[in-house]
Amino acid sequence: MAIYSDNERIASLLKYLVVGVGGFLGAIARYMLGTYIVSRSGVRFPYGTFVINMSGCFLIGLIVTLLAKTTASQYWRYLIPIGFIGAYTTFSTFEYETLRAVQDGQAMTGLLNVALSVIVGFAAVWAGAAIGRVFV
Repeated sequence: MAIYSDNERIASLLKYLVVGVGGFLGAIARYMLGTYIVSRSGVRFPYGTFVINMSGCFLIGLIVTLLAKTTASQYWRYLIPIGFIGAYTTFSTFEYETLRAVQDGQAMTGLLNVALSVIVGFAAVWAGAAIGRVFV
């Protein structure tokens, strides 16, 4: 069993706290923006989700790039891309990981990620809904 110093334990707990704070803020931002957009555009097309997902994609690209070029504390990475944007939208993480695969010369991995995520994701939502209907 590894023995950690008090400072290491505090640093580890602080990471979780920072992710949690970012997640709280991201979830609130998602709810507020989604509610606002739906109140203005209606529900014929999921404009709220679309705007949130696209803005999350933009934000994760911007923030991760900026943080990679700075000497900012690692806690900014835990707060913004992992916590805030992670709670705001997971679609942005999916898109960023796909971009990284393509940039790393693994275009087929990126395309496979897109295809599998859309197809399997849709199938999972369908299956979950079907199973849910059994209980309702």
